[in-house]
Amino acid sequence: MAVYKEEKTNTWRVIYRYTDWTGERKQSQKRGFKTKREALAWEREQLIKAKADIDMTFSSFVELYKTDLGMRIKEHTWKTKDSIIEKKLLPYFGKKRLSEIQPKDIIAWQNEMINYRAENGKPFSPVYLKTLHNQLSAILNHAVRFYGLSCNPAAKVGNMGKAKSKEKPFWTKEEYFKFIDEMMDKPLSYYAFETLYWTGIRLGELLALTPSDFDFEKKTLSISKSYQRFGGKDVITPPKTENSIRVINIPDFLCEEIQEYLDSLYGIKPNDRMFVVTKSYLHHEMNRGSKAAGVKRIPIHSLRHSHISHLIELGFSAVAIAKRVGHQSIDITYNYAHIFPSTQVEMANKLENERGELLG
Repeated sequence: MAVYKEEKTNTWRVIYRYTDWTGERKQSQKRGFKTKREALAWEREQLIKAKADIDMTFSSFVELYKTDLGMRIKEHTWKTKDSIIEKKLLPYFGKKRLSEIQPKDIIAWQNEMINYRAENGKPFSPVYLKTLHNQLSAILNHAVRFYGLSCNPAAKVGNMGKAKSKEKPFWTKEEYFKFIDEMMDKPLSYYAFETLYWTGIRLGELLALTPSDFDFEKKTLSISKSYQRFGGKDVITPPKTENSIRVINIPDFLCEEIQEYLDSLYGIKPNDRMFVVTKSYLHHEMNRGSKAAGVKRIPIHSLRHSHISHLIELGFSAVAIAKRVGHQSIDITYNYAHIFPSTQVEMANKLENERGELLG
């Protein structure tokens, strides 16, 4: 590497050469340093980073972390992670050497996050605090697994906050019927909520639906994509997980309703979106319908929970339900255990009877 003074601008420039991961020699440069000291410090950091040395700053390691994982994570998921990194992690750890971050630093940061208050006096929610810690721990775990960091200080300290409540809010059939009656004055809203409730699909999956996703002869709905909005643009992405790509059988009445809806959409083509509205529009409609029906307001995603709860009530297994809604069966068992009929008494009675038979 070399550092040069640029007389015209009275600034310093760094030219540096390095060997990339393929073994190829490369050259790069950076201009605009106000002092030679700044230029040399930057030069030194680049050398450490090029060697993937844990003496690099946390900020430099985050760049490696983004390069390593950026292409493997969905755009909307990465935007959330990136926002947390930029606003909640780099201001605290950015200038620290990766190897110098100690458990006491994690505790001090946690206390900052726990004591934070917004302008309205509200703190971060326990769920959000847990999300912040998980992101920091994920970065440090990456350093342990692939870059030689001896241990993860965030794991030593332990989490803050708590996970989302295991019990999920949902509507009973009776509550849903009251709600949907109030939606009949707006066909788009009515058919959107009918589809969400009777199929259990996610909101992003609903907003990506096209007529070609339906096979009315086979009475099926194919889920293969999801709708997101990034930077003011509509974006169609793959669904949330591999399990999310699925074919759902739908009841006769829903087939008829969807056909009625499509017939009302003049000139719609097979690959046109059927529900051309925003998520905020449906949130507003959810508020309107809940209030008019006199039922508790639940998040739109809880229509999915309502569908799952309904299927459990009808006696279907966790495996069958998971396949329909694009979940892992263990997730269904864990998250909805409070809804599944308890078999504990039945187990105890069978053990009692079996012992009685053995003792004669």
